[in-house]
Amino acid sequence: MMDANQFQSLVRELTALTRETEWVEFKHNKAVPEDIGEYLSALSNSAALIGKPSAYILWGVEDGSRRIVGTTFRPYQQKVGNEELENWLLTQLDPRVLVNIHEGVVDSLPLVIFEVQPAQNRPVRFKGTAYIRIGTYKKKV
Repeated sequence: MMDANQFQSLVRELTALTRETEWVEFKHNKAVPEDIGEYLSALSNSAALIGKPSAYILWGVEDGSRRIVGTTFRPYQQKVGNEELENWLLTQLDPRVLVNIHEGVVDSLPLVIFEVQPAQNRPVRFKGTAYIRIGTYKKKV
């Protein structure tokens, strides 16, 4: 788990990018479990292709401006059916990949980061389908 300084440093590094990338996705509040699973697959696969050690979904940032706006998304409070979101996501990803969830505060605003490891030996699939990022777009492989 990262401490508050590491969290703030990572947020500043990601929001300093000129736009979303194959390995970074910005969200404000939208946190649909199916979409998150597809993004985790796409980001993990793209990170592997371009040699990044991690990929990220960052909630609490405006997409176009990369302005920190905060989020109401609370991943540890969200469920899919009766199952916790984190566990549900991990059971839908094949092969399983490490997803670290970080919650923190930057500029007095709550933010959430999902940090996903790159795919290792084969593409990561969500519910049987592999996704990838082409620029800022998520596509089925």
